[in-house]
Amino acid sequence: MKKLPIGIQYFGNIRSRENDYYYIDKTDHIVDLVRHGKFLFLSRPRRFGKSLLLSTMEEAFLGNRELFRGLYLEDHWDWDRQHPVIHISFGSGVIRDVTELRVVFEDMLDRILERQGIVLKGKAIRSRFMELIERLSDRDGAPVVVLVDEYDKPILDNIDKPAVATDIRDELKNIYSVIKDADRYLKFVFITGVSKFSKVSLFSGLNNLQDITLHERYATICGYTHEEMVTTFAERLSGVDIDAVRRWYNGYNFLGEPVYNPFDILLFLDTKDFRSYWFETGSPSFLIKLIEERHYPVPNLEKVLSSEQMLGAFDVDRIDLEPLLFQTGYLTIRSRESIGSKIGYRMRFPNLEVKLSLTDAILDRLSGAPAVKENNQYRLYRCLEDADIDGLRDIFHAFFASIPNEWYASSRVAAYEAFYASVFYCYFTAIGLDVRVEDSTNIGRIDMAVIHGGRVYLFEFKVVELDTSPQKAIEQIRSRRYWEKYVGKGEIVLVGVEFSKTARNIVGYDWERIDSGSRESSNDHEQGR
Repeated sequence: MKKLPIGIQYFGNIRSRENDYYYIDKTDHIVDLVRHGKFLFLSRPRRFGKSLLLSTMEEAFLGNRELFRGLYLEDHWDWDRQHPVIHISFGSGVIRDVTELRVVFEDMLDRILERQGIVLKGKAIRSRFMELIERLSDRDGAPVVVLVDEYDKPILDNIDKPAVATDIRDELKNIYSVIKDADRYLKFVFITGVSKFSKVSLFSGLNNLQDITLHERYATICGYTHEEMVTTFAERLSGVDIDAVRRWYNGYNFLGEPVYNPFDILLFLDTKDFRSYWFETGSPSFLIKLIEERHYPVPNLEKVLSSEQMLGAFDVDRIDLEPLLFQTGYLTIRSRESIGSKIGYRMRFPNLEVKLSLTDAILDRLSGAPAVKENNQYRLYRCLEDADIDGLRDIFHAFFASIPNEWYASSRVAAYEAFYASVFYCYFTAIGLDVRVEDSTNIGRIDMAVIHGGRVYLFEFKVVELDTSPQKAIEQIRSRRYWEKYVGKGEIVLVGVEFSKTARNIVGYDWERIDSGSRESSNDHEQGR
């Protein structure tokens, strides 16, 4: 078997004859990009192959034909014409302030100058960058290629420190503005990163930049399509449940064929264990903090609707949760639709890995008691397997009771209505159950449906201080006959759950089992005990 290129970002290492790595040919996209564009920008989540893509471009422009033997680009490239390449990457290390950013960029320029044997006259960063481009073009008699990888990482490293992030953004804006002024000396410019900052804030000096992030033609430029995956790695997929692989790792959609994150697939093929490989490479702590601060109902992550303008409006002083979740890979596009004269995107979790891992991480934050959570998840699964509906109540009642008073004092999240429903939702999704939120029927919406083990559990939630109606939560399920949608899909269990912000716990819990017309119920209303 060939070797798996886990963590390798240099195209030359993958394509050298001595190493014999798998490689999925994406060079047709490079040919197309160079033919149709000059100043290009691509946003993709971390670990998606952006660095490898830029390394591939660099070797092509430098004329290293031997690396492309047998690939599409070999017969569709002008190998008689080489171009000097300036390859800038902010991917390594953490930049803590604008001073450190200047030092790092100066060091990049110095290393390029040393390799090229060029001495510059300018002193300021901007003038040195411009002079480097001019000198390379004049020396080689060919326009320069500029490749910028992880252009936004210095900002994202400091996104929780707005003043520092703003200073870094402004300094990067100053650096990137050189690229527009150097137009006459440039052949091709390609910039990649995780986030898509608004052109006004970061690229106002480079307003001719073409964004191909959601261009259908380049939807699969990074990542593996399902066909590419099963064809290239066929010898390693013997005995593997392909459908399970698809559910766990496929699903990232950039308005074309869905793709896998390469990092996930390569590590899965190495171990054959279903684990959250990609999720574990980064912490979503800043996102989870935003969810908490903005009282965001976690079940709403299943039904996000975002405008085209919103997805491209991210900035240091305007951090909208939905576009940030999309750009960082925790949400992806379900569908594209017209909203009057605007374009909107329905969002969803890309796959099972992200859904399980993100909701589990959110639950850690919402609960304030991660250790209790772990034990409860096992008990919860056993209760569902055994249809122990009273046991579900005991688990959640004990869970809410276990949250320390100090956590409530330091967190505002428990004061909003969706907190309690969010805890239920995260518990069920984090253990991989089929959970459907606000599932529509002909006369209303079910708060939550959980399908498992040949049973359908229908939940209705109510916070007594916010809903003064005398009607119990379960009575709403009965009166609106929500269960009729699920008749014929197994045993149906109706569960009404009532919370109190004052008591910080469940104060009402009623259930009823419906099976082939017969009913079994339990009235366990805490207030009447």
